[in-house]
Amino acid sequence: MQRLLIVSNRLPVSFHKRGEKLFYNISTGGLATGLSSLYKTLDTLWIGWPGYRTTLEKDKKEINDILATKNMHPVFLGKEEIEKYYEGFSNKTIWPLFHYFTEYTEYNKTYWQAYQKVNKQFCNIILKHLRPDDIIWIHDYHLMLLPHMLRQHAPDVSIGFFLHIPFPSFEIFRSLPWRKQLLNGLLGADLVGFHTFDYTRHCMSAVSRLFGHEISLNRIHHNNRITRMDCFPMGIDYKRYAEAPKRPEVKREIKKLSKQLGKEKIILSIDRLDYTKGILQRLEAFHQFLHKNPEYVEKVRLILIAVPSRSKVESYKQLKQQLDEMVGRINGEHGKIGWTPIWYIYKAFSFNRLTALYHISDVALVTPFRDGMNLIAKEFIAVKNRQKGVLVLSEIAGAAVELGEALVINPNNTEEISDAIKQALEMPPEEQVKRNQEMYLKIKHYDIIRWVMDFMDRLLHTKEHQKHLFNNRLSKQDQNQIIQHYYRAQKRLLLIDYDGTLVPFHNIPEKAKPDEEVYELIKALSENPKNEVVIISGRNQKDLQEWFGELNLNIVSEHGAQIKEKNQEWISHISVNQEWIEEILPILKLYVERTPGALVEQKNHSLVWHYRKADIGLGEIRARELAETLTTYTKNSDIQVIEGSKVIEIKNVEINKGRAAQHWLNKKEWDFILGMGDDRTDEDMFYVMPKDSYSIKVGITSSAARFNLTSYLDVRKLLSEFCKEG
Repeated sequence: MQRLLIVSNRLPVSFHKRGEKLFYNISTGGLATGLSSLYKTLDTLWIGWPGYRTTLEKDKKEINDILATKNMHPVFLGKEEIEKYYEGFSNKTIWPLFHYFTEYTEYNKTYWQAYQKVNKQFCNIILKHLRPDDIIWIHDYHLMLLPHMLRQHAPDVSIGFFLHIPFPSFEIFRSLPWRKQLLNGLLGADLVGFHTFDYTRHCMSAVSRLFGHEISLNRIHHNNRITRMDCFPMGIDYKRYAEAPKRPEVKREIKKLSKQLGKEKIILSIDRLDYTKGILQRLEAFHQFLHKNPEYVEKVRLILIAVPSRSKVESYKQLKQQLDEMVGRINGEHGKIGWTPIWYIYKAFSFNRLTALYHISDVALVTPFRDGMNLIAKEFIAVKNRQKGVLVLSEIAGAAVELGEALVINPNNTEEISDAIKQALEMPPEEQVKRNQEMYLKIKHYDIIRWVMDFMDRLLHTKEHQKHLFNNRLSKQDQNQIIQHYYRAQKRLLLIDYDGTLVPFHNIPEKAKPDEEVYELIKALSENPKNEVVIISGRNQKDLQEWFGELNLNIVSEHGAQIKEKNQEWISHISVNQEWIEEILPILKLYVERTPGALVEQKNHSLVWHYRKADIGLGEIRARELAETLTTYTKNSDIQVIEGSKVIEIKNVEINKGRAAQHWLNKKEWDFILGMGDDRTDEDMFYVMPKDSYSIKVGITSSAARFNLTSYLDVRKLLSEFCKEG
């Protein structure tokens, strides 16, 4: 049975010491609740910091022993590690940057070094416990380097990673000096999860721009691996919250609060004290509401709960001071004897009191500037359980994607929030119930358990997809079989692509020239009288003639538009109408003007729009626009639009490598056929090859080919074995 290793910065328990005795509290948070569903089906080990700093070996042993009974294992962190890795890089660099607060972001090299060190420490502990069939699920921004570190030591292990905070746009992310290292860390995972599609898209954009990896269907092809990125909006344990008001202890809290508050309308604001939550703007909006609607004075109250957080960090200290002053100012300006507009509470609340507050509140203000998801919004709706109550929700919170029936506002627009408060207080009860019904059903359908199971199912599916691709990888045994078959054969046909197969792809012809090694390989193969060698390429006739024209081989240019057989002149293989080129060329030139770095290559029978030198993000946008424009323009014609690796090619449908390959396949009865290529245009060749031939796709991607090889270097190794014949 597979075992699940859950890895997070903090364990779902927290230790503390009173006198000489150690105590611990069990977390009831959403992640711990959701993952508990897996305990029934999987052997589980949770690895993380136990929330207690100690140098005493006897304390460490006691903590170890206690955690062992709960299928957990500690990572002990020292004072300097906590200050530089956790409070430093995690919460003074990644946290503010990923929430778009660049003014609070610190780029401190010692913080970065501590972050690397602690991620390595986690890696070493995991490796000590790792079994061959384990599944590893890593959580959040504290451990973004960990997937790659683990992959280096355990290349076949299943690794999932989930980021619980936003992933910023590339314009923000690019300012991080260690951006490539963090992304490379994530790419060590098989599956990377986010709360929303926007975060997923931002991360894939960063990968594309910084590394240029091919991305299709949310799958990133890199280093002969595939990493999938996808969105999984985290849910809550809706049943626990929905049934909370029925619990006797919650009922008592509800009764106590109702007696204290009387008939006042209650607006609830509860957050961890953090600059990302928009608390000051929320207060200013309430202040404006009281000014504009004096009839609500003494009839409404804002309960403001700020849960202490990172109180040692200067920006949080300043926020606390600003909050204290603002609450005092508003209460002083609008308060009456026996009534204050704001109840301000600076502490954490128990589950019972929190759910009681959800239950009695008429309005919940959830207005963060940035939030990965924000589960408070979902908890409020779950407790309301399809009853009255209005959620005012920031459009920038991840939860807004699902909870569109809330009053969705811009958190920077205090006037809009003020108006939403009034709209919420005056909304007819039947409309409140209708909106909450819609949101409740979504929360019920996609709860925390469904979130966990969806992620695990997708991780296993991704791993199966990888295995399928790697099962086609040319093994040593398969390679020996091909070589021996080649040696025995007397009539051999070799169909070989050029760019990406024999050499790395280059736009510039001078850089794409065959080096001495590949030239000598092709020369040796073509001089063997048993061989018919065909270089079958998308490149133009001029380049191929210059590079290979003197050799005793066959050449195909422009994917089959022109053919040069041994010691003969070039001929057009297919007679096609070329009038379309003059019509399409101005469109491509327009897109070159709109895309700095792009260029148009005009071949004899096709046009190619290249954007390898353009900014990747802009290039991809323009490529999609161009492809859509051309597809519409060429509809119902014999012209096809092909999207390749950083190129868009336009040519007649009659021209393809399959037709060109068929020209030689039909020539005689071959007793050995080999076809090799690396991109989509080579699939046409693979489709027409006989079943008993050897078709090889260069790169670990889905293909009609029988086998895969990792890179052009592996192609050269195989061909060099052919040259050892005799």
